[in-house]
Amino acid sequence: MHIVSIINQKGGVGKTTSVANIGAALAIAGHKVLLVDLDPQAHLSISFDRMPEPGDPSVYTMLMNQNTFVDLMQPTQTDGLFIAPTNLDLTGAESELAAEIGREGILHLALHKLSKSDVAPDVVLLDCPPSLGTLSLNALVASDSVIVPLQAEFFALQGMAQLLDVLERVKQRLNPKLELIGILIGMFSKQRNLSREVLQELENHFGELVFPTQIRVNVRLAEAPSHGQTIFEYAPESTAAKQFAEIAIELAKRIRLDTNEPALPSANIV
Repeated sequence: MHIVSIINQKGGVGKTTSVANIGAALAIAGHKVLLVDLDPQAHLSISFDRMPEPGDPSVYTMLMNQNTFVDLMQPTQTDGLFIAPTNLDLTGAESELAAEIGREGILHLALHKLSKSDVAPDVVLLDCPPSLGTLSLNALVASDSVIVPLQAEFFALQGMAQLLDVLERVKQRLNPKLELIGILIGMFSKQRNLSREVLQELENHFGELVFPTQIRVNVRLAEAPSHGQTIFEYAPESTAAKQFAEIAIELAKRIRLDTNEPALPSANIV
């Protein structure tokens, strides 16, 4: 079971969209995938129409040691794709866990238990909140790998130094296996000089860590969550579907997923 955090302390960079659609592409490939909503805004849960009622099993109740992942995993409309949803109760988790001994390792322990169960997924994608607090720290301690989504805009590198410093400190002190495996560029437009300049700057700084496929500005991609669907259900022949298929192929290589699994969605969609 490989665990990947999708993290950036800046909001609005496409974390939730990336988690949902990369997860869907991997599930279509034949892998069992679990999406974990760690954002108190619960956008991932809402986009799949899976937000729990207050008191029902959720990521919040799991962190409070009231439930396990087995209790709260729910199937989505995509075969093999599951979600561990959350609700607004998660807003209080930061303060409630503040005095908890070993609070940064709660998610790690819960996912370890899941990995030993008969419903363990092949891949877990963690949708992290737009902050570097207790919830994000839990994600990093639990993860094998990290992907950082960025928008192709002037301030793309703003905050990266702080995030990279946090990743390095977590690796040194709490999780030696943690590895940054990718930077994913979204809101990209080939027609804009700024987008091309930002991409060039990121490639100069980070080299092959930058995914070779960028997510372009796409109306259908923005519309899909309001219909409770991923891009592969809402607009399977769109450019966005092609791009997320390509990103999933690259991610599978980087985390060494079994290449004998069924083929991913066609990367030749027009």
